[in-house]
Amino acid sequence: MPTILSIVVLGGYPLVFILAAAFTDSTLGRPFQEWVGTANFESVLADGDVVASFVRTVLYALGVAITSVVLGVAVAVALERATRSGAVVRTLLLLPLITPPVVVGTLWKLVFNPGGGLLATLLPDVSLAPLSTTAWALPAIGLADVWQWTPLIVILVYAALLTQDAGVSEAAALDGAHGPRLFRHITWPAIAGTVAAAFFIRLVIALKVFDLVFVMTSGGPGQASTTTTYLIQQVALKEFDIGRASAITIVFAVVVTIVTLGAAAYARKARHD
Repeated sequence: MPTILSIVVLGGYPLVFILAAAFTDSTLGRPFQEWVGTANFESVLADGDVVASFVRTVLYALGVAITSVVLGVAVAVALERATRSGAVVRTLLLLPLITPPVVVGTLWKLVFNPGGGLLATLLPDVSLAPLSTTAWALPAIGLADVWQWTPLIVILVYAALLTQDAGVSEAAALDGAHGPRLFRHITWPAIAGTVAAAFFIRLVIALKVFDLVFVMTSGGPGQASTTTTYLIQQVALKEFDIGRASAITIVFAVVVTIVTLGAAAYARKARHD
């Protein structure tokens, strides 16, 4: 009964509230004023900025998820083969993961600060301000995101590497499998399921990015780094339009479901194979 009650309170009530608000004229102070049917959804789907935020968020999530997985697998394989400094590096890798997102955003905002930040110090002759540039604002946020969450991929893949039978790798090495061939034919089949599951987890985390956008760019310049989660917060808490924000949330939930279904199916297939 406590479990059922917690699910109803923490999951059921917010879901019912969002659904009810999406089909009504609702403001922050006066929700459920008038039934408007699908008007909120029609307004959302006809808004170019909202649709652009969906595309921007999905591309961002796919980009940072793929980058995190590639780097995570490479670092995990290197750690598994390290004998001396492995323990020290594993400890250092946990630091970004346990750092609060607000602190991560502030740290990287200082790194990209054109007036004395780390990037400006290392490249004094190059005028760089990625957070103020339309083309580079979102990739700069993605870099901070990758820095923070790649250690999670490393930990998951490294744990999978430790479960391998060392005798299989040794036998393959005796048969002439080294380097890329050893990884492709022996290591990769053993960790493919874990990597696919890690990619799915990373994709879901990236799709709901908010903290870094809020701290580093506030969605700017213009709408260049406005993700859907940040847009929902703006519509709900700055424009006070709860009905419209709820409609955006529901449509985004559908988009997220479609995007993650493919990743989930691949993870399931990789585990079974």
